[in-house]
Amino acid sequence: MKTTIQYIFLPLAIFFLVSCQEEGNDFKTDKKDYDQFLASKPVKATSKYFKLWDSKIKSDSMQLLSLGNVAAEYSRFFKGTGDIKYLKDAEHSLKKAVEIAAVSKSGYLRALSRNYISQHRFKEALELAEKARTFGSGVKETQSLLFDLYMELGNYDLANKYLDSIQNMSDFGYLIRVAKWNDHKGDLDTAITFMEKATDKAESSKNRGLLLWSYTNLADFYGHAGRIEDSYHLYLKALHIDPQNAYAKKGIAWIVYSHERNGKEALRILDSIMEKNKSPEYHLLKAEVAAFLKDDMLRVQALDDYYKIVENNKDYENMYNAYNIDFYLSMDVERKAFELAQEEVGNRPTPESYSWLAYSLLHLGEKQKAMEVIEQHVMGVTYEPAILQQAAEIYKANGEKEKVSELKQELIGAAYELGPVKEAQITSL
Repeated sequence: MKTTIQYIFLPLAIFFLVSCQEEGNDFKTDKKDYDQFLASKPVKATSKYFKLWDSKIKSDSMQLLSLGNVAAEYSRFFKGTGDIKYLKDAEHSLKKAVEIAAVSKSGYLRALSRNYISQHRFKEALELAEKARTFGSGVKETQSLLFDLYMELGNYDLANKYLDSIQNMSDFGYLIRVAKWNDHKGDLDTAITFMEKATDKAESSKNRGLLLWSYTNLADFYGHAGRIEDSYHLYLKALHIDPQNAYAKKGIAWIVYSHERNGKEALRILDSIMEKNKSPEYHLLKAEVAAFLKDDMLRVQALDDYYKIVENNKDYENMYNAYNIDFYLSMDVERKAFELAQEEVGNRPTPESYSWLAYSLLHLGEKQKAMEVIEQHVMGVTYEPAILQQAAEIYKANGEKEKVSELKQELIGAAYELGPVKEAQITSL
């Protein structure tokens, strides 16, 4: 689970006596709550509307409306199945729409930009967003898109300016972005307040897509705040709307794994997801749970499955760069990890990218250079626990005991978000 958190400072002794979760360790999930969703049918990668719109598209098609609708359906299929080919199909339809659109071109440019964001082609996405702005229509939508892009690219000053430009406390889009902004700053309580307001808006609208997005994102926030039971029930609410929602199922799998320490049940949930969803990241989570269970054969198999999927399909391009750096480091291929980290910093100069660059330098034995990168580009910029853990390891290698101690106290409060494997690593800092 990836969203940042405002940490609770607790002495280490207290950590072992009481849970960092607000409702304590007594909450338990119940298989009866979610078993019905694990058995749900795979997502259908078609619909009567898709067939209708697709039938109107020829190789030399000028059917602009059909191109836009088909692209939206392809994007929906991608979210449901995790199959990258649908995201690429959506890209091709949107490119054609941009090419032939005489009016509403800015809308198609924004849609293509968001497609590129999903593919982690952020610089290309920014070019499209800037081009959309020149057309003068959909100004607020373009400003919102630019906020999203500058957050992804680590240009937080510009992101903040665009956030100010769309300020509207009654607008769902603004509320979710100001929640994201406060989360980035490490103010989880404020982020939750705004996300709850956005969720209220979604519930009033009864819009299925907004409800799913709101419930799953607020569930993430609640989990990071230690409100595990609230998080769990929101994931269930999302599944009652969409029984095939892989993200909500993954959220429940994480609760079972990280909160309950029930690795076998977490694997059962993950396997049910992976029967229907092709996203490579599930193999990495499976590998982590296998490591927790000390099942090395399963861990290696899961890592191998991940590598084969990402390596053999060039459509993924940069989508899994950060995951791949971690993968190469775990396989002791330090030079490859370092080169990929350099590439990722060039594509996306965020604290996360710089942290991977520093971490790969540490693995190459360049501990002083690693610390320089951390201090210049990471510390004070992000509150992401996984990044701070890497920083703590780098400081430890450089003998900075006081800084390690400070970070360790912060990381203890993020034990649920980091999971049992990383929690064990924290205690050994």
